[in-house]
Amino acid sequence: MPISQNKNAERVDFNKTYAAPLSEAEFKVEQEVFGMCIGSNGYTTVEEAEELIEHLSLRPGCTLLEIGSGRGWPGLYVTEKSGCSTVLTDIPVSVVNESKQNTNRRALTNWCRVAAADGTALGFRTETFDAVVHSDVLC
Repeated sequence: MPISQNKNAERVDFNKTYAAPLSEAEFKVEQEVFGMCIGSNGYTTVEEAEELIEHLSLRPGCTLLEIGSGRGWPGLYVTEKSGCSTVLTDIPVSVVNESKQNTNRRALTNWCRVAAADGTALGFRTETFDAVVHSDVLC
């Protein structure tokens, strides 16, 4: 199905927002709130990320799909804490590249895969994932 002009304009604006570099102040706020700096653009707290792990029973051997993962928060944190494998997806190529960099920086390349994908048209086989999350995504 073709993308409408309005939807395409929204994606262009969305991509511009993600392409903007984060300021030093934003990184300091992240350090204070999350205890780490990964370029987060969402509002999920550490406590909420830990609740996701518990509620979804994530552990080694499980596979999580995060739709709209942005730069990797909270997916990378959940992966580190639970030991599960994670596929991080988002639309803007710039943010997907940042997510890959954050995955590499945190030495999670054996557990995380990053894909440019629209949550409305994912190309994964049925029953690929044990859990799916979409923190801070407005559909």
